[in-house]
Amino acid sequence: MTSLLQTGNQFLAKPLNGKSRLCLVVSAVLFGLAMGLPLWKIHLVAPQYQEGLQLTIYAWQLIGGNGGQDLVEINNLNHYIGMKPLSSADFIEMKWIPFALGLFALLALRAAVHGRMGQIIDLAALFFYFGAFSMGSFYYRMYQYGHDLDPRAPMTIEPFTPTMIGSQQIANFVQTSLPLSGAFCLAGVPLCLLLAAWFSRKETR
Repeated sequence: MTSLLQTGNQFLAKPLNGKSRLCLVVSAVLFGLAMGLPLWKIHLVAPQYQEGLQLTIYAWQLIGGNGGQDLVEINNLNHYIGMKPLSSADFIEMKWIPFALGLFALLALRAAVHGRMGQIIDLAALFFYFGAFSMGSFYYRMYQYGHDLDPRAPMTIEPFTPTMIGSQQIANFVQTSLPLSGAFCLAGVPLCLLLAAWFSRKETR
């Protein structure tokens, strides 16, 4: 056990070479880009909406297509099925996710400057928990919106959970949800961290 702990401590204390530091800088840039780029989109198509209605999700806000009019139209439709209006103010995640992404960017830059393997491992673990919590929270929000329906609404439909990835039929609408450029930036972070650890795996103090 002592030998295993010593081996682990030696690995965590490994210095980072130039390639690893560059990967960490790239990951910081990806975090920064994800703060400003769209993360997800939800697209609704129905016979009366041939061109569809689009909702774009950013780290800090929801934006409807067609100059914001699509969000107004989506909320009008939600009213008929008893779903509460979609509003950025109701998503408390949008108040802290931008700060979390900024913090991750700073931690990545700090690791690039200090250059220790342990800092990569810490950043990877924190990002894993952040990603798991964020996706779980997103799913819960979708479940909540689709199941907390007003029974007094003009139209009655079966409770549903909007899909997170892919397409599904909801009444006479086809709903499609897909990740956008901001989400792909975040998906690139684990690869950068893996490469950073790999490039310095044989470094010695």
